[in-house]
Amino acid sequence: MPTEQPAETNPEPSPVASQTRPTPTPEPEPEIRLEDITVELEETLTGFTQPTQVTNAGDGSNRLFVVERQGRILVAVDGELLPEPFLDIRDAVGDWFIEQGLFSVAFHPSYTENGYFYVFYTAEPVGPEQEASNSGDNMIARFQVAADNPNRADHDSATILLTIPDREANHNGGQLRFGPDGYLYGGTGDEGGQGALWNNSQDPQSFFGKILRLDVDGGEPYAIPPDNPFVEDDAYLPEIWALGLRNPWRFSFDRGTGDMFIADVGEHTFEEVNLIPAGESGLNFGWPIMEGAVCFPADEPCNETGLTMPILDYPHIDGDLVNGCSATGGYVYRGEETPFIEGVYIFGDWCSGRVWATAESDDLWQKHEIGQFDFNLSSFGENEAGELYLTDMANGRVMRLHFVSAGF
Repeated sequence: MPTEQPAETNPEPSPVASQTRPTPTPEPEPEIRLEDITVELEETLTGFTQPTQVTNAGDGSNRLFVVERQGRILVAVDGELLPEPFLDIRDAVGDWFIEQGLFSVAFHPSYTENGYFYVFYTAEPVGPEQEASNSGDNMIARFQVAADNPNRADHDSATILLTIPDREANHNGGQLRFGPDGYLYGGTGDEGGQGALWNNSQDPQSFFGKILRLDVDGGEPYAIPPDNPFVEDDAYLPEIWALGLRNPWRFSFDRGTGDMFIADVGEHTFEEVNLIPAGESGLNFGWPIMEGAVCFPADEPCNETGLTMPILDYPHIDGDLVNGCSATGGYVYRGEETPFIEGVYIFGDWCSGRVWATAESDDLWQKHEIGQFDFNLSSFGENEAGELYLTDMANGRVMRLHFVSAGF
């Protein structure tokens, strides 16, 4: 057995070692078809009373905030629900009807510095007219986190930004969200009733049936962004960003593109999803001239001039298939867990519990069902990493979505 290492030698280089070798062509990623995708749900948080939203603060804490319709916001830290609510405004919220209550919370982009967050809710009835209809004003308010506890809000910090007097209990919209531009967007319903009772959505002087855009940093209680589409037109309220909506219960911005997706709840026949591409504004989505891409009423002609059609719509009933009756807007997926659905818009329906995926292909958007669940799907949400959740209103649960493809 040798005890010494052999002397090192430097072998002659191969005559082809210095030649440039062709770079191998990578194998293309397998194309994933939306119809091959299914969604599985993981029960994440339980014990809520009619949750209407799950969201995050965008502050690096990875906390989840869950809104309850009756007027509370609860917070989960490291997956554990804290016993004390983050905010409790049940004393101010009117929740007589299922379409009333505390609908959403939106955290200021500079929340880590100023502690501001904003809520949309319906107030208790005031006066004989509202008491007779069980209606309540639509409210947008600002609160601030407590100075001594990041998991509690300062109840006394409430500042009302906007009060919209309301004559009906239904069609209140309710979504608040900050856009990529730092402005606060709010969705309002058409005030309610059936068949566009008040004809607000096409009224340029009505806050109802609109997407509003507010500058919450430029004045008290807010200022008008200088590039709002109707800021120079006295015929329109300057807050209006888009109009012609019936009940835009949920909308979101694509993290990747800045595009805005709006699910608008229809009347008796169609549900629709609308798109405002980044950089566009002032779009009119047609209600009550149209429901979906069809004239309203369907047996009467209508003038489509100046209207923007939905990117997709679906009938409540299609043959023997019950699609649903109330679209719940979701998100374009930008998480990391399932890259094969990067850029796919996920949404659902409150009535049927169906969940769909859609993406643009050859200028067309077609929905593909990826799951159906036996509960009322009240909202979708994102965590800070872009992974998706949904709220099960009837059973008081928050569920995380996991996507599976037959191609993997």
